Amino acid sequence: MILPVAIAAGVENGTVSLAFRRWKVARVKTGEVFISPAGLIRITAVDEVGPDVITGEEAGLAGEKSVAALRKRFRGNDTDPVFRIALEWAGPDPRIALRTDDHLSPEDVAEIATRLDRFDVRSPCGPWTRETLGLIERNPGRRAIELAEMVGREKDPFKLDVRKLKNLGLTHSLPVGYELSERGRAFLVTERDQD
Repeated sequence: MILPVAIAAGVENGTVSLAFRRWKVARVKTGEVFISPAGLIRITAVDEVGPDVITGEEAGLAGEKSVAALRKRFRGNDTDPVFRIALEWAGPDPRIALRTDDHLSPEDVAEIATRLDRFDVRSPCGPWTRETLGLIERNPGRRAIELAEMVGREKDPFKLDVRKLKNLGLTHSLPVGYELSERGRAFLVTERDQD
């Protein structure tokens, strides 16, 4: 589930505790935890509701000024059901602490290398992990479309792959583009020293 930055921040500070979505079927389940711009968010309830029974108070708890403003944000067909999703903040994004951890044991390096090798083996475009890490290392702050073009890839699949590196704590996003994290730099230095 994707939340705008301001809404995710509202969940973190306790001013937002609901979201409403119009979907053909519920795409989330009670108990799921997902990463948002403000950290981890847990879904505590999912209920189908009629759009006409949403109250002004509920709209406010969803970060909107009015029920009308909330309804304007609905996507999908008017015949699709509306789901009320209760949210709570579940803690900071664990990738933040991970990406600053540059004290890598030999076991850490081996585990990261194994994960990257798995990504490479499963990729329809062939090995990409080390090439992408090196590309980001040499071009911090470059837009995803520019980086993708440098290696002859389409932007969207490239961005999904960079997200996999981010989930391992090896990169992080800048206002524009990416850069290697401390962990990513330490991994590349260690792996290069082993060659």
